[in-house]
Formats: sequence, structure tokens, C-alpha cells
Amino acid sequence: MAQAWVYSPLMSNLIYKIVPRPLWREAEDGGSFAGAPVDLADGYIHFSTAAQLRETAAKHFAGQQDLLLVAVDGAALGEALRWEPSRGGALFPHLYAALPVAAALWVRPLPVGADGQHRFPELGPFPESERS
Repeated sequence: MAQAWVYSPLMSNLIYKIVPRPLWREAEDGGSFAGAPVDLADGYIHFSTAAQLRETAAKHFAGQQDLLLVAVDGAALGEALRWEPSRGGALFPHLYAALPVAAALWVRPLPVGADGQHRFPELGPFPESERS
């Protein structure tokens, strides 16, 4: 197994998860998100940084409708969040635990444009009053 890193302040605080709307709604009802089928198969929840997000969407969610983008403060996830090499050696955040729904800073729709590309909202933290 490749070396993993736990969160450090040098890494991006905000991480993102692209989730099919029905799975996130189910998680909201239960209080936590155990992962999508690919996450469950791999044994951890896949996240992306802002810089990795568009490539992740294009590679794994091309043309898919009814998706949500969930923003999470990676620092709040503690040692269950590990940064591990993936695509070309880039470090990706992987969560080795269920994601508490309360850890989501915000949840926004991730629509697909006429060109088949996802339209991302502004990426960043939002004030408490803007949290979904």
C-alpha cells in the first residue's frame, strides 16, 4: 500500500464530494454518508480538492444529472482523513469513516450545461446562514 498522509495545514482545508442527489438525501435522513458504491468498494470515501474537482467530474461523472457538490472542512475530519497518491501521484483526500452530514459546510446542485460539462458553483466556504 502507498504511503498516506494525515491532514496538515499545508493541505487544502476545503475538500469536495460529488454525490448523486438520492444518496445524499438518504444520508441526510440517517445523519451520515457511508459512501457511494465506488467508495464502499474501495473502503474509503473519495474526495477532491478544488483543483482536482473538474477532472474528477469529467472522469467519473461525465454527463450525469442530479448530482450535488458537498463542501467539507477537511481539518474537521481528523485522522480518518488521509491524503494518498492517485492519478499520476497527486495526493487525494480519502476519508476512512462515514461522513457526518453535519460536517458539510454547504451542499449545492451540480448541473450539466448544454455542452455536457458540469457547471460548478463558486468554490469556497459560505457563512453559517448559507449552509444547506
